[in-house]
Amino acid sequence: MTEPVRVLVCDDQLLVRTGLVTIIDAQPDLEVAGECGDGQAAVELVERLRPDVVVMDVRMPVLDGIEATRRIAGAGVRNPVKVLVVTTFNLDEYVYEALRAGASGFLLKDAPPSHLLLGIRTVATGAALLDPEVTRQLVGRYAARIRPADGTPPDTPLTPRELEVLRLIEDGLSNKEIAAALVLSQETVKTFVSRILAKLGLRDRVQAVVHAYRHGLVT
Repeated sequence: MTEPVRVLVCDDQLLVRTGLVTIIDAQPDLEVAGECGDGQAAVELVERLRPDVVVMDVRMPVLDGIEATRRIAGAGVRNPVKVLVVTTFNLDEYVYEALRAGASGFLLKDAPPSHLLLGIRTVATGAALLDPEVTRQLVGRYAARIRPADGTPPDTPLTPRELEVLRLIEDGLSNKEIAAALVLSQETVKTFVSRILAKLGLRDRVQAVVHAYRHGLVT
């Protein structure tokens, strides 16, 4: 029998945290490894409990969710843990920063429980969770600030076909949807995605989208 995905829930609002714990614990393939109300406690519990996924709020006391994510999943962390950020829409800039800090995806707090469960299962497998519409609004809103200011064409190691795939990733398409759009096999698309991540030195599709906006590879 496959071991359940162990989840740490971190949210400073007790009512929200209790709801998340209840939803997660009701699933046979998920279990709540622990819960806490601030980022510092999350960092400490990750070290002690080694969960598979951390469901992380952004604004919290003691240590915010962005810095906690950086310490749990950021560059240079020896044994990173997957982080799924949950937030309210008016914290969009914080979500962008959380993705840069190493989060594997994000959800809005008003998303239905099924989306939360899908998000946990998705990031647990090593994939990234990107909501197409929210991704465009969150990252796109800051594109002008994070893109090169001189307007020169970006220097990229990607081929035209790889850039095409990257732009479809930015649109939130799955490998299956990209395959259909480009009339390719899913295995070929998977190979393209792996090449893109390897060439750019990125971990997952979330980082690919952030990189694409940051370097002016998408519009």
